[in-house]
Amino acid sequence: MTLILISLKKKFIPSLPFGPVAVVWGLFGDSPKIVRVLLSTPEVSAKDRVSKLYPHSETSSCAEIDGVATAIEAFLKGDDIQFSLDAVQMSICSSFQQSVLRLEHQIPRGCVSTYQLIAGYLGNQKGARAVGNALAHNPFPIIIPCHRAVRSDRLLGGFQGGLTMKRALLIREGISFDDAGRVLAPGFYYDKKTLNTGFTLDLETVADI
Repeated sequence: MTLILISLKKKFIPSLPFGPVAVVWGLFGDSPKIVRVLLSTPEVSAKDRVSKLYPHSETSSCAEIDGVATAIEAFLKGDDIQFSLDAVQMSICSSFQQSVLRLEHQIPRGCVSTYQLIAGYLGNQKGARAVGNALAHNPFPIIIPCHRAVRSDRLLGGFQGGLTMKRALLIREGISFDDAGRVLAPGFYYDKKTLNTGFTLDLETVADI
């Protein structure tokens, strides 16, 4: 096996509603690809996270990365942005995680699914925990909107940016909650009943999973 070392670079997006975001990227061939998006949490800034995880990365950017960073900033300020997976280096993920992330990427703004439903769609009815773990380690939060997956009991589950951020993002996208913090939604994406009531899937993308 040939080990290819990539010189990683970082770009910070400051002054966002939930704290700064760090985009870590590198050149794969001639193509700039994102390998991590690091969110701030109430406890740790994205700047501190990237310094710890990628201490040798240098601050740099290019037109393609600037474009994604601008879109992330717009998304976190409330704009309806659909990100392309062309910007990220999916090959750093296992084949299973790639399958989960591609399904998650299909969930549109204003909709949610559950870890259990995503597992079932992949053919493993008992795979909710594995799906949850795959999303918990999503290298590309926001670009792949893992905040749109919740537990089967409609509670939030987890999120790299913290549950306050996850709830705020969902509320901004039109999702409501009851007094116990459970999602109020007429249906879930990837539920067979839901798919017959107006939701559509990109079948070409799903067929590749």
